[in-house]
Amino acid sequence: MFGWLNFASLMLGLIAWILPIVNLAQEKKKENKNWVVLSIISISACSISLCFQIFNTYHIVTVEDWSALMDTMYTVAFASATLLIVTIILNAITLNVYRDKKVK
Repeated sequence: MFGWLNFASLMLGLIAWILPIVNLAQEKKKENKNWVVLSIISISACSISLCFQIFNTYHIVTVEDWSALMDTMYTVAFASATLLIVTIILNAITLNVYRDKKVK
């Protein structure tokens, strides 16, 4: 079961990035009322993805696989930070685009 945590985290991370891109691609349409929902789903997918990484790290600590923990922690920390930063930036761009569209 714990082996699926990394796969699920990766899939949710991709979803967190794809949804704002879909929002930005649909920006040219007259009415795109789903942009708020898609942004919330994107941020939620990012949060759940990071939570899965915390659960995976907890499992590694519980089974006392210290070498696996030491080998992977830098990559996990870097990937998690990248996921969070890019998700925030993409959703901020989406918010800025649709906020300006709403005002006009």
